[in-house]
Amino acid sequence: MNTTIRPFRIEIPQAAIDDLRLRLRQTRWPQTSAADWSRGQPVSFVRELAHQWLNAYDWRQAEAELNRHPQFTTEIDGQTIHFLHVRSPEPHALPLILTHGWPSTVAEFLDIIGPLSDPRAHGLDPAQAFHLVIPSLPGFAFSSPLAGPGWDAARTAAAWDVLMKRLGYKRYGAQGGDAGALVTRELGIQNPQGLVGVHLQQIFAFPSGAPGEMEKLSPFEMEGLGNLQRFQKYNGYAEIQSKRPATLGFGLVDSPVAQLAWNAELFFGFEGEAASTMDRERFLTHVSLYWFTATGGQAAEFYYENAQTGAGYRELPSTMATAVASFPNDFRSVRTFAERSHSHIVRWTEMPEGGHFAAVDAPELLVDDIRKFFAQVG
Repeated sequence: MNTTIRPFRIEIPQAAIDDLRLRLRQTRWPQTSAADWSRGQPVSFVRELAHQWLNAYDWRQAEAELNRHPQFTTEIDGQTIHFLHVRSPEPHALPLILTHGWPSTVAEFLDIIGPLSDPRAHGLDPAQAFHLVIPSLPGFAFSSPLAGPGWDAARTAAAWDVLMKRLGYKRYGAQGGDAGALVTRELGIQNPQGLVGVHLQQIFAFPSGAPGEMEKLSPFEMEGLGNLQRFQKYNGYAEIQSKRPATLGFGLVDSPVAQLAWNAELFFGFEGEAASTMDRERFLTHVSLYWFTATGGQAAEFYYENAQTGAGYRELPSTMATAVASFPNDFRSVRTFAERSHSHIVRWTEMPEGGHFAAVDAPELLVDDIRKFFAQVG
């Protein structure tokens, strides 16, 4: 087994950037009978994003921002794993692995790397600091190509434990949202030696139909049921990726606007709720990473693998110390549903603002909650 850890730097060839721009200029735009979000991403909105990607977005600036953080690759279970490794200047920092979601990348965490790893420089108490390990999920961006099938959330979680111990960390915490929440939840279920706690932005647990279970919901959770209903109505992307990701991949790796529109499906809200608030520059960095690495189809396979095993969703018992930060413009996890399988929830926070990608739209709230949780258990 090759356990070598190799330094890595993002260096996209200029020819690839020129090719992207040519393809954007030559886009064939679809006709549609609807101008709103009712049938998918509106052509007018995607045109705006494509125009910004072609005419205003600076990939080299984004590349340099990512390259400011030390990056590496290693091989685990036959799979190339790319990761950022940012060590804190604080000597007693707790190692913490952060896992991004879909259709996101390691760039999701750029705004919280500093406050978590170097709190002193950000006006925070240096007693709670973290050495950060931020991997790309298998099949996503530079953790590619996929070495084979079977990379669901559970297998990925096991690989994360190998990664942390390969880096020399005997004690560590884990955090994630979206796909990252699935992986981090599975890591808590596996309960490897040295894991002190998991911080989740979602626990995807649903009503069981038991008598009286809905009466236990808080007003915040009751309001969140509307978010669940919208998700069930519009989650066509999850259905396709769970069943036919390979077919989808042909369009995603051949047309940048196809990748752009597909990634927009979750980032900007099913009804365009975040169209005016989401950081479009950061979004275009995510899309660019998918595009330049031609991993849109491989990333979709994460959904397929979890659909086969139930990983991330199954109600296996977890005794791991767990925190949940529930943001209002999101799925809104329900504590009583989560407690069916999580017996050691030590922190549950109903946030005043923020959405599905809280590291981008509510970074200060997320940082504060992570710090408070690991001060309890770390």
